[in-house]
Amino acid sequence: MSAEFCDTNLLVYAYDRSAGIKGAMARQLLAQLWVSGAGALSIQVLQELFVTLTRKSTPRLLPAVVRGIVADLAAWQVIEPNSRDVLDAIDAATRWQVSFWDAMLLTTARKAQAGILWSEDLNDGQDYDGVVVRNPFRIEPITRSP
Repeated sequence: MSAEFCDTNLLVYAYDRSAGIKGAMARQLLAQLWVSGAGALSIQVLQELFVTLTRKSTPRLLPAVVRGIVADLAAWQVIEPNSRDVLDAIDAATRWQVSFWDAMLLTTARKAQAGILWSEDLNDGQDYDGVVVRNPFRIEPITRSP
C-alpha cells in the first residue's frame, strides 16, 4: 500500500475544535489513515502543527496537550529531511513554481513514496512527479488510493 502524506493544515483542522465541517472531515480522514496504517508526514509538519495549535488555533491548546498529539503522530511514517532534500526542494520550487515550503512538503512526500499528498494548499489532482495532491475538503467523497 502506498503511503498517504498529510499537510499541516489537515492536522490542524482535525485538532482545532472550532474548525466546523473541515474539522469533522479531517478527523474522518485521519481515522481512516490510522486504521490503514498509510499515514505519513514530515518533521516540518510536526513542527508547524505544534506552533499552530499552541499559538494560532482558537482556543490555543496547551503545549503539553499538543506534545501528546505530536507523540501520537510520531507513530506514523515520519520523514526526516536531510541537506540533499533541501537542495531538491529548492530545485523543485523553481520547476513547479511553488513556494519553497510546498516544495519541501512534496519532496518529503516523494521520499515517503506517497502516492497522495492531502492538502488544501496546492491544486487538487495535480501530479508532482508521482505525488498527486488531493484536497480533503472538496465536495466529492474522499477517494483513497487502491
